[in-house]
Amino acid sequence: MSKTIFERNGGFAAIRKIVSAFYDKVLDHPGLQRYFADIEMRRLVDHQTQFIASITGGPATVSDDVLRRVHAPLGISRAEYAELAGLLKETLEDFDFAADDVAHVHREVMRRESLIVVRYD
Repeated sequence: MSKTIFERNGGFAAIRKIVSAFYDKVLDHPGLQRYFADIEMRRLVDHQTQFIASITGGPATVSDDVLRRVHAPLGISRAEYAELAGLLKETLEDFDFAADDVAHVHREVMRRESLIVVRYD
């Protein structure tokens, strides 16, 4: 039986490091950092680690309803979401994810765009 992306890339500990590095990039981005000004980052990293685990075959689930509910009040635009997705892709590449694995994660993230984006300007 072949390993999942989650298993091939080190499980929860490794995914958490990747997510932390991703948020370092996000917090340095002038167009995105405002979304995280009053956020408890440790908790957010935990949630995002669960999300990435869930889309890479790990033992976690994050429902579409939860994604929609927690992001709706933020007013995220399509362009901002694309920027976030690009930063995640870049971070996965920084951590030497295989190209197919990066493509899978990016596809899964973009598949959820309609759950998170509320502005199409």
